[in-house]
Amino acid sequence: MTQGRPLLNRRLAAFGTTIFAEMSALAVRTGSINLGQGFPDTDGPEEIREAAVRALRAGHGNQYPPGPGVPELRNAVAAHQERFYGLTWSPETEVLVTTGATEAIAASLLALLEPDDEVIAFEPYYDSYAACIAMAGAQRVPLTLRAPDFRPDLDELRTLITPRTRLLLLNTPHNPTGTVLTPDELSGIAALAVEHDLLVVTDEVYEHLVFTGAHHPIAALPGMRERTVSISSSGKTFSYTGWKIGWVTGDAPLVAAVRAAKQYLTFVSGGPFQYAIAEALALPDAFFSGFRADMHRKRDLLAKGLRAAGFRVYEPEGTYFITTDISPFGDEDAYAFCRALPERCGVAAVPNSVFYDDPEAGRSQVRFTFCKKDDVLEEAVERLARLG
Repeated sequence: MTQGRPLLNRRLAAFGTTIFAEMSALAVRTGSINLGQGFPDTDGPEEIREAAVRALRAGHGNQYPPGPGVPELRNAVAAHQERFYGLTWSPETEVLVTTGATEAIAASLLALLEPDDEVIAFEPYYDSYAACIAMAGAQRVPLTLRAPDFRPDLDELRTLITPRTRLLLLNTPHNPTGTVLTPDELSGIAALAVEHDLLVVTDEVYEHLVFTGAHHPIAALPGMRERTVSISSSGKTFSYTGWKIGWVTGDAPLVAAVRAAKQYLTFVSGGPFQYAIAEALALPDAFFSGFRADMHRKRDLLAKGLRAAGFRVYEPEGTYFITTDISPFGDEDAYAFCRALPERCGVAAVPNSVFYDDPEAGRSQVRFTFCKKDDVLEEAVERLARLG
């Protein structure tokens, strides 16, 4: 301490080491299979890796790329949005390339929020949401998605809106529950946003991993284009999470505001990878449908094994995570369960309680990822069977 104050900014005092770092380190220390942190254990398409190599060798992006992103990628993002959702965005003014979705979220919240604004977010939520809201000096207001179906209660959402509410923070498909918002739910949320003149930031990084229903961008609904910042990234779709290439789309004034904050975070990054992801976004439909089908199969493989091991399984509609409940084991403390799991059976997972403002709401929930090789998932299932 200096001058009688803690070193860490008080807004971040509640945020220590992320649960992903903690459980991944535990997995390494114990030689466990890591089904906690959501990263694939295989690279994505070979042609996309070769596109990055070509860009490096040609000197494309080895120096600072343009602040908003290379034109090739901004054009590709705009073409992707029109191809899959019928949304038209100007590559020059309505697309912004970021260092992954994490920076896109941070830049959006820092740009659009002021101290004491309120942000309504669906909990459980990805841990960076809470930290970014805190860094902006705003207040988070949770709308809890409850087991077993994890659907948002729109009547409750209405009651949470106050004169201080500035922004709704959405995530669909939703991590960690796997919930995919339906057209009716999105229409209800959009109506509230329009009625109360709220901004919406929507994290759609799992847009191509929907197993039940389909992904519907809220920006396409009436009255939402001018108030919605949509975020996605390449990592979850193309399995190159280390490249950290994400993007923002939205009405030009919104994107200009986000860019004003983003330029003081990383400024630019990933130059050669931007060219590669531009090619990735133009892959044929067969890639996207095949990727989704493969992950659907892996979901079913792990879900079956988790049920056989004794977990209560909440089958996800999207993402590459499965939320389970450990109550059938006579246990209610997911955090303690996850800390002991590597020693008990050689598998690491993540407790959902860390994704709630009220840890009791998810006290008995544990999240597993299935974005791994089949033989890894099969070995994990065999190890988890020891719990019985």
